[in-house]
Amino acid sequence: MTEGPAAHAMRRRRSHSSVTDAAPTRRELLPLIEAAASVADHASLRPWRVIALRGEARERLGRALAEAAGLEGSAAEKLAAKPLRAPLLLAVVVSPKPSHKVPVWEQEAVASGVAHALNLVLDEAGWGVMWRTGVHARSGPVHRAHELAPDEHLLGWLYVGGRPAKAKTGRRKTVSAKDYLTTL
Repeated sequence: MTEGPAAHAMRRRRSHSSVTDAAPTRRELLPLIEAAASVADHASLRPWRVIALRGEARERLGRALAEAAGLEGSAAEKLAAKPLRAPLLLAVVVSPKPSHKVPVWEQEAVASGVAHALNLVLDEAGWGVMWRTGVHARSGPVHRAHELAPDEHLLGWLYVGGRPAKAKTGRRKTVSAKDYLTTL
């Protein structure tokens, strides 16, 4: 059996911790988000949303991270600069919907699937992408900086930008599937 395009894309994908100042436009993002939205979603609740942070919004996020960490001075400045590592951050938010059939943990799994699928389609479109989270992702200051509703919570951010000239290539170390597949 030959490997299909989806498996090939998953094996080829690499995180890019350094990116250039280029970034996809809103118009370029929309079809990628539509593609990512095709993940399995019990009852088609679409319990997620994506927030694009560019320019000053990244600076606000940096200040919120520093506040959440309780830092001041140069330590605060260093942490506040982290969201500036990419020209575009895509915050992936769990936005639970009322359901007697689909528990919140399953809705969070759907949002996580969207984040991973979006990472893959951005990579396939030629963008440098890196998934980032951290201990302050669900803090009060970060929640407020994203203007989240009380029942929403942040999963993390996709840092997106142009791929550097010397972008990572090649294959990752293969996972031995037999070590992770069991049978009952």
